[in-house]
Amino acid sequence: MKVVGVATFGGPGALAVHEVPEPHAGHGTVRIRVQAFAVNPTDTGVREGQRPTDTEPPYVPGMDAAGVIDEVGPDVSDWQVGDEVMAMALPLTEHCGAYVEHLVAPVGSFTRTPAGTSIEEAATVPMNGLTALQILARSGLRAGDTLAVTGAAGLLGNYVVQLAKQRGITVIADAAPKDEELVRSLGPDHVVPRGDGFAAAVRGLVPDGVDALADAAVQREEVVEAVRDGGFFADVRGWEGNGARGIRFERIMVFEEYTSFDLLEELRQAVEDGILTPRVAEVLPASRAGEAHERLAAGGTRGRFVLTW
Repeated sequence: MKVVGVATFGGPGALAVHEVPEPHAGHGTVRIRVQAFAVNPTDTGVREGQRPTDTEPPYVPGMDAAGVIDEVGPDVSDWQVGDEVMAMALPLTEHCGAYVEHLVAPVGSFTRTPAGTSIEEAATVPMNGLTALQILARSGLRAGDTLAVTGAAGLLGNYVVQLAKQRGITVIADAAPKDEELVRSLGPDHVVPRGDGFAAAVRGLVPDGVDALADAAVQREEVVEAVRDGGFFADVRGWEGNGARGIRFERIMVFEEYTSFDLLEELRQAVEDGILTPRVAEVLPASRAGEAHERLAAGGTRGRFVLTW
């Protein structure tokens, strides 16, 4: 089968189409004929060799895929050939990343695509949606509590804002002027300017600081002052925090949600109910993966590039 990956870790130009042996469904798994896969910031770390692995090249990025089941393992029930599904993948493991023609996926790592949603849109939901749900679960926020979100215009930020509002949480989201209309459409209670002055603007609304902050823009010490003493700070890139004012710093690790079927079902239902809005920036052929990585690195993308075979 064809995969998109790197034989040697490097920049976007290292990505190429490779031929590898075709995998097959085994015990506890299905095989998905992948029709679309999303390009996420975490994919660049796989491409560059930032994560340890004992697997052999080509190294295949990708954590989000959608397609059709074309093989079912001998002990798998409730799933059949022809089911349209969206799945989370784990790069640099025995199951491989999502930039593949066929993805072998353990039961629990996929669910049906949301009704009325294109296969490309569905491919943007699993990983970022699970990350957003993990942030909210770890925060312990309840209805009426306050949450600040940096990077609200990005897809992860979109999902955090929308899922937090579903829970009755008061949300303060950031936005650059060009993104303000998009961010307001997500339904936050307040929108403040992105960048310098974010923490001060949040404190202007909540003088003691917010109960929690989801730092989807990875601004870290620049925005931590927005959080109250003893509050919660969610980092999505492994930062352990600065120990300030008794704040509980948590490193969000979406890999831990690999087979969280109930959460995937929650995401599917949220899309179908209009609570969660998948967002595709552009659909490109798989052969243009390097271009997608370059454009993602350039910034300003709203939604995800989605690659198709």
